[in-house]
Amino acid sequence: MRLNTAVTHSEAGILSTNRVLRNTYLLLSMTLLFSAITAGASMYFNLPHPGMIMTMVGFYGLLFLTTKFSDRSLGLVFVFLLTGFMGLTIGPIINMYTQAFSNGNQLVMTALGGTGVIFLGLSGYALTTRKDFSFMAGFLMVGIVVAFLAGIGAAVFAIPALSLAVSAMFILLMSGMILMQTSQIIHGGETNYILATISLYVSIYNLFLSLLQILGIFGGDD
Repeated sequence: MRLNTAVTHSEAGILSTNRVLRNTYLLLSMTLLFSAITAGASMYFNLPHPGMIMTMVGFYGLLFLTTKFSDRSLGLVFVFLLTGFMGLTIGPIINMYTQAFSNGNQLVMTALGGTGVIFLGLSGYALTTRKDFSFMAGFLMVGIVVAFLAGIGAAVFAIPALSLAVSAMFILLMSGMILMQTSQIIHGGETNYILATISLYVSIYNLFLSLLQILGIFGGDD
């Protein structure tokens, strides 16, 4: 009887994990598509970038609301508001690259393709090996804080070399985040698919921007 109960609990856990994974990747696909639509609209109407302060206020405000209502259907509304807003902020950045470089479109598509390959490769690795990467959490959090502060310093003091280093750091850190976040879903550390979606979306967003910046530095044709 105890053995049967243990098996039943194990099966229930596997089913729950599979459901979270399925819902997460479905919602992630939808939010990425919606974000691409808002980015395209931003590019089409040539909207200006809202600036660092407005972007931070909008992002953290919508992130707070998404987290607060993550266990309700209203959370889905805030997920799309957040990712749509981030799409609006990335549109002007893409426009800048396409206008500043003669091969700007190629740079954007290469960054987009590279982001997709890295995400699919790392997610596939985590899903296939089912290794637990939760041990990386502390290191990644510290690294993100350091990279974020360094990025502010690079922007304020206009230090290109530091900006390049920050982009390289973010590529490594976001790759680690994708491994850890996928691992958390697999091992039951994250059971809310809305929060899981936002975590992966932010990692993909930052990964794309960092790749685009590095490609612009090394592969851009004036």
